[in-house]
Amino acid sequence: MTIREMYSTMVNPPDSNAGGRDSRAAAVFPHRRLAMPPSTHTASARTDTDTDNPPGEDAASVDADDGDEKQRSGIQSIEVGFRLLDVLTNEPRAMMLRDLAQRAGMSPAKAHRYLVSFLRLGVVAQDPLSGRYELGGFALQLGLARLARVDGVKLARIALAELRDRLDVTVGIAVWGNQGPTVVHWMESSYPAKAALKLGDVMPMLGSATGLLFAAYLPRSKTGPMIERELQDARQRASDATPRTPDALERALAEVREHGAARVEGMLLPTIHAFCTPVFDASGDLALGLIALGHEGAFDIRWDGEVATALRECARKLSYELGYSPDARG
Repeated sequence: MTIREMYSTMVNPPDSNAGGRDSRAAAVFPHRRLAMPPSTHTASARTDTDTDNPPGEDAASVDADDGDEKQRSGIQSIEVGFRLLDVLTNEPRAMMLRDLAQRAGMSPAKAHRYLVSFLRLGVVAQDPLSGRYELGGFALQLGLARLARVDGVKLARIALAELRDRLDVTVGIAVWGNQGPTVVHWMESSYPAKAALKLGDVMPMLGSATGLLFAAYLPRSKTGPMIERELQDARQRASDATPRTPDALERALAEVREHGAARVEGMLLPTIHAFCTPVFDASGDLALGLIALGHEGAFDIRWDGEVATALRECARKLSYELGYSPDARG
């Protein structure tokens, strides 16, 4: 018998009815029969009552999927467990097991199994006296690590690119600089607004949506000198809609806070309308403003219109990414 034939016989053991060369090899190497390991998909191998497969699918059907589909399906038990963390994240106080489980939509027994693992990992902490659960130290470290890495302007550029392509409006980003609200990013629509604005431009506090937004949400200690100077200049003009008195300014700023956005109609540039929405950071402070503008007649200037709604939603998502919670502003 050749070496190749002996190896083939070892890997493929002969049937009991087989004879000849294969029978002789089996007698020489009786200990070589390979025992198959138990299937990892059998019911006996599972110790958790929760399945990692999508509902209605058994393990065999999942294995039949291609690699990309299995990657998309994820691990269901992790997603289920994170419902508990989501509840704790949005609850300002520590919670009893029954309340936490109820809010997460699971039984207390099931919730407890997840919490035991989260406790071991430090994601959750438990008060030894009351038994209540709260986010743990590792959850804090995760949050701090995220905040240290996040770049608000970079995230805003990505988000605004999608919004510009979807709505076909000119968009931009403004931050507070040493001279006032400053444009740091600009993306034109397919119908440029010819706004004559460029990177580094400082927007007026009272005559632009960007300026009104920063005036509404920044402390007056920062904005006061610029506002006073522009109020004096506005009193000398007779024909535009810029606020001219402190009372008129306060009414305009109250409108900004009420709608969660600043709006101007042809104030800075004739026939150009604009919105600016606030993005807040983890401390509840104004981090940047998102700008959208366009020509009169082609730009939806309604407070509840498509542009304002989309820009507010974009700002809300970015604020969340920066760690902002509505409670942070009291």
